[in-house]
This record gives sequence, C-alpha cells and structure tokens, in this order.
Amino acid sequence: MAVQRTTLPRAAQGVRWDGLALTVDGPARPPLRWEVADGRRLVLLQGGDRGDRVVVLARQRVTHRGVHYARTDRYASPLPPLRAGLARTHREACPDDDDAWFARWANHFADGLRDSANGPLHEGDWQMTRGMPPRWDVAENWERLPHHDPAIGHITWFGYGDPDEDRRDLLPLRPLSAPDAPRVKAYRRQYREGVLPPVLLWWVGGLDSLVLVDGHDRLAAALAEGGRPAVLALARETSERWVRWMAGPVIDDYERRLAPLERACADGDALATVLAGAAGRKLGQQLHDLDATPDLTRSWPLPGGVNAWEDLARTHAPGWRPDTEN
Repeated sequence: MAVQRTTLPRAAQGVRWDGLALTVDGPARPPLRWEVADGRRLVLLQGGDRGDRVVVLARQRVTHRGVHYARTDRYASPLPPLRAGLARTHREACPDDDDAWFARWANHFADGLRDSANGPLHEGDWQMTRGMPPRWDVAENWERLPHHDPAIGHITWFGYGDPDEDRRDLLPLRPLSAPDAPRVKAYRRQYREGVLPPVLLWWVGGLDSLVLVDGHDRLAAALAEGGRPAVLALARETSERWVRWMAGPVIDDYERRLAPLERACADGDALATVLAGAAGRKLGQQLHDLDATPDLTRSWPLPGGVNAWEDLARTHAPGWRPDTEN
C-alpha cells in the first residue's frame, strides 16, 4: 500500500496545522472494515491469520434516534505499541509547537496504518485531522465514559437522551483498562509530564460516532488524571464537488448580509466595521467546517445477508435482542 500525504489546509501558509490528507492506492477491501445487511444491520470485522474476527455488531433504530451495539472485545490495534522514549523524543523536538507535535504523530500513525496488516485504510482519499469533529467534543460525554462503557449498549443520536448516559462521542473497541493497570499508570505519568501521545479515532457514519482505533490505555490514563487525551481523527475525505455545492448557499448568504454592512462602513459606521469583520470570520469557520466534514464511511455487503448477521449475533452476543423498532 502506498500513501501520499498533503498537509492541511492545502495551499495555505502561516495558519494552524489541521492535519494530513492521505491518498491511498489500496486495498479495495481493508482488513478492518464494516459490512452491512438489510434491516440497518452492521458488523465490524477485523482480518487476521485465522480469518475475520467480529469486533462490533450493531443495529440502527428505525426512528434514527440511535444505534444498539454489541462489542465482542476481540479487537486488536492495527498499530504497534508506542515506546515511552518515542513519546518524549517527539515532545522534546517541539516543546512549544503543538502544530509540529501533532504533525509528527500524524505522520507516525500514517506510517503505521500504511504498514499494518489489520487496519482500516482502503483505496481513496482520507483525512487525519487534529481534534474532534464539530459537535463531537462534549465535556459531559468525556466525563461519563470511564463509568459507562458497556460491552452491550446503545448510542443515542441527536441528543434525544433515552437514556442520558447513552449519549457519547466515542466508542472504544475494547474495554478501557483500570486506572491502576501497569500500562495505564505509565501513561498517566506521561500525561502529567505533558508527553502523552494522541489517541487515534475513526469516524463511522453508520454509528454517527467515532470509534477508538489506537490508544485505549492512553485514553484511560488521561481520563484517570481528570483530563482528556490529544486526538487525531481519521475519516474519508469529502469530495471537492460536495464542498463547493454546500458552500454556495453559505457564501450567498454572507454576501447578502455583507452588502448593507459595506455601505454602512463607507458612511463611517464603526459598528458596521466590527460586524463585517465578525461575518467574515464566521464565513471562514463555516467553510473550514464544510471542508473538514467527513465523507460517508465505506461498507461492504455481508455475505449471507440478514441470516449471516443473525448467526453472528447468536454466536458473539447470545441473548442480545436490541429493540430497534422505536
């Protein structure tokens, strides 16, 4: 697999580093992938030496208010463990430059995913960006995660809150280790020293959530210290055509609102000058958010369809009967 990289934002200098654009030339079907069947059924599979492992089974509610899931805890990170020396080396190389620090780790993760035999990359365009997507960084959800992360559960969509504890921004693919686990204790020390590497997330449209690809113990360590980990998020890149199409009405609205402000500015209205500047900054943020919007997550048909999915559910989550009709 070859991966070409471009720094984001493209063709811009002197601005905050946002991430990497990745152009991947294969494979057509990755080892870590989502397969789907009728009735809003999903399964996350991970290839290995002994065939595919079931990682997560999920079924969306018919009302589109959430998704039920069953996690098998058979997940293995596609990236090798991080050495403490590497964490300190990356921070010491750029002690006061977070952009450079994030860029180092993004390239490190891109190298690891390129070389991995059980990762999610497939042919096409991807982004690995700094931080959580807009609206997916709620403080209460981070605080709830160490106390409510069941293997069989439900993710509430759009804030319907049924129940409140099911609202989450992130689904770990295996249980989080205890705060006093040896590896977590080592990472807690790194967190206190300010050298803890980021966690790597993956946007999954079928769950309307992010899943944790690498860094379960780093996440546990940051939460145990009362903080949050640094985040790099992987997603398929939205096409330029879609961005232009969505940006058109936003720009038109900006121009309509700006016209009277420009006339007022010409008449010496100081407040209009302030409002025009604020409108320009808002437009810039809106266009940035559109450009960073993840594309749909690629999935593949599950061989055997509904019957195969039901067989997997009986095998890996016996007794699980998600109520998806409400």
